[in-house]
Amino acid sequence: MEDVTRDPVFEERFLRHGEELKNLYLQLYRNEAAFASFVDMMRRMWESRSAVLRRLDQERERDTFWYKRHDMVGMLMYVDAFAGNLEGVRKKLDYIEECGVNYLHLMPLLESPAGRSDGGYAVADFRKVQPELGTMEDLARLAGECHERGIALCLDFVMNHTSEDHAWARAARAGDLEMQKRYFFYDDWSIPQEFEKTVPQVFPTTAPGNFTFCEEAGKVVMTTFYPYQWDLNYAEPAVFNDMTENMLYLCNQGVDVIRLDAVPYIWKELGTKCRNLPQVHTLVRMMRLVCEIVCPGTLLLGEVVMEPSKVVPYFGTLEKPECHMLYNVTTMASTWHTVATGDVRLLRHQLGQVFALPKDYCFLNYLRCHDDIGWGLDYEFLSRFGMEEVAHKKYLNDYLTGKWPGSPARGELYNDDPTLGDARLCGTSASLCGVESARKEGDGLKLQWALRLDLMLHAYMLTLSGIPVLYSGDEIAQENDLGYHDDQLKREDSRYLHRGRLRWEDAENRHDPDTPQGTLFLGLRRLETLRAEHRVFDGAADVWVVNTGDDAVLGIGRYYQDEQLIGLFNFSDREKTVGFSEWGDYTDLMSGEALEKTAVTLPSGGFVWARCEFDPAVKGQDD
Repeated sequence: MEDVTRDPVFEERFLRHGEELKNLYLQLYRNEAAFASFVDMMRRMWESRSAVLRRLDQERERDTFWYKRHDMVGMLMYVDAFAGNLEGVRKKLDYIEECGVNYLHLMPLLESPAGRSDGGYAVADFRKVQPELGTMEDLARLAGECHERGIALCLDFVMNHTSEDHAWARAARAGDLEMQKRYFFYDDWSIPQEFEKTVPQVFPTTAPGNFTFCEEAGKVVMTTFYPYQWDLNYAEPAVFNDMTENMLYLCNQGVDVIRLDAVPYIWKELGTKCRNLPQVHTLVRMMRLVCEIVCPGTLLLGEVVMEPSKVVPYFGTLEKPECHMLYNVTTMASTWHTVATGDVRLLRHQLGQVFALPKDYCFLNYLRCHDDIGWGLDYEFLSRFGMEEVAHKKYLNDYLTGKWPGSPARGELYNDDPTLGDARLCGTSASLCGVESARKEGDGLKLQWALRLDLMLHAYMLTLSGIPVLYSGDEIAQENDLGYHDDQLKREDSRYLHRGRLRWEDAENRHDPDTPQGTLFLGLRRLETLRAEHRVFDGAADVWVVNTGDDAVLGIGRYYQDEQLIGLFNFSDREKTVGFSEWGDYTDLMSGEALEKTAVTLPSGGFVWARCEFDPAVKGQDD
């Protein structure tokens, strides 16, 4: 372990984490030479890290809570849809700051083949930006200016697979046996057929099966997602070494958050589902240790689109953490279930599980993202109330696509499989709330209700612990983009319904309260400002589910440093009057007016943030 580097900072970090890293690496690969190369690579990447980024690392090492503060607000966007290219995004940073955003997630932007990229998730070169979006120098320049403004930059790292156009894949196709080892190549279908017995299909209707025959190589290759995305074989140490170097290269461009795409899939083993295997956690833990040594200001965000029992393990343990942050996926799906049913029992049940987790765990909370909504709900719980899986999924999709009588929602199905009744859903938050249908009908009252519901959902999201993340356009109630139907490259993928270009002409109305854009933008900014001002929204707060006595009204309580907040959210289409039995005298945080906590009236789709501040000694005597 000695003489790993001459730099005292690197050496101190390596001495702190290197022994565990070596043990994990050798347990997995049993290859001393490969580990030596791995350490050499880490040293090279440290030496190429700029002085500015090293200083930022030191600041974040001193303040490890920096990303859990209650003033954090994220925004997710496609570069081309938002501003054309990276330079366009840099020029729009004033707007991003005006939205209250200090965490910016750029969707995949590395070089990918047109028409065979799955929205940028089939990477052909991890060191090159897609030419029409800019250059790596543009990315570094954007990151630098973001840092000057206090904005953290997040980028996807697609680690499960490469594009079939990647240099490794091209060499493998041409017969390079060493490169074929980096993927899963088989001479015939016998072993792939054994895999198919236990491995679920990700896209059974649009990309059935987990393998594709490669004509050029004359062999079968594993392609879990799409035929043009070739799964990497992380049992080969060269794959882990080189992919980790690619990750660190992006970190050295100034990327603060590495989103580990499809991380549960990265280890494959015959006879298993090839999901969530123990080796996955070994790999993620090693990546965490590498970051602690080379770039400790960097965060790992795990993309784990699964039920809570499978998501939480990706945090690791408090002693040996893995990901810094994870997506609160189930809550997002449960939220739209609640919008469609007006019944908060599932959401209340699911949030109770989330709130019981250690406060160190940081979730990203969102209403919508670039992807579809999958109905991976707790059907065992829902069956207690007569909601059976197949019929309930159909109801949710009918309601949220506007097929259900009286539904104001306007979404579209994705990967519809009539046999299994397992379609997913697409649409912007505004269109799913009814803004689109109300505007087209010219119904002012319906529009007012839809905007109130949209704002209530954002208030609810801001009440949860973690980082709230807006999808670009949601801040101005942007509606579905139906134009994708006319685009030959997009028409088969309904997710482009909510991936439309930001309508800058609509954004011009954001300060006009008499427009839908202004109503939502100004209301959202008010919520964000209050959240940033009040310590009760801090990640260290106690959080719990409050009993409202009404299955249409969700209650969330927060307490931190002598300040308490009760959030009440009415998911029904009728006015509700509810109460809560928490201690203290409360005022409406939005208006400053006193509240009678035994009878709080909420309009349909409305909410209240009830705040109480007290002397803990007095509260203790009263209790």
